[in-house]
Amino acid sequence: MDVEEKKGLKQMISDFVKQSERVLNVTHKPNPREFRHIAFSTALGMIVIGMIGFVISMAAYYIRGS
Repeated sequence: MDVEEKKGLKQMISDFVKQSERVLNVTHKPNPREFRHIAFSTALGMIVIGMIGFVISMAAYYIRGS
């Protein structure tokens, strides 16, 4: 590894650390209301995706005639 590659690697690591610090400064722990909202939205999405999968599975079952 020559000097230029080391400088480039150091710069990449430095940029990554700065971006990581920026992200950590923006994030926060959700309050109970936000947490319930996120949990409800996630559960609703899982139910909808499960129902779509079930409907597709049943349609494939009846199309095959089994």
